[in-house]
Amino acid sequence: MLEEKSTIFYHRELTPEEEREQDRRMANFAKVLANPTRLRILRFLAHQKECFGGNLHEVMGIPRATLSQNLQMLKDVGLIHGQIEHPKVKYCIDRENWDSARNMFAAFFSDCVKEKDDKS
Repeated sequence: MLEEKSTIFYHRELTPEEEREQDRRMANFAKVLANPTRLRILRFLAHQKECFGGNLHEVMGIPRATLSQNLQMLKDVGLIHGQIEHPKVKYCIDRENWDSARNMFAAFFSDCVKEKDDKS
């Protein structure tokens, strides 16, 4: 069974505070995902069998400064995490938040279609 926090909207009505928090969190995910460079980074990391500890800027052809800024934004919303293993940092998808974002968007789009279908 999925954790309560990632499926709260499937089991009961949200309180107004919970709904605002969920909307805020989903908007933050959407804002970060609305960038092709960050999508490329996520796609690359999602296809790694384990954390990537190489030079991402070289592998992806992204300047270090651009990569650093985009990695920070992805970390800030929790879609990835970095683990320092001097002299490098290993980057991984944060599977819990990844699943949470996927569930939120799926429920949002499903609910919107359902509401429209109910009105027709």
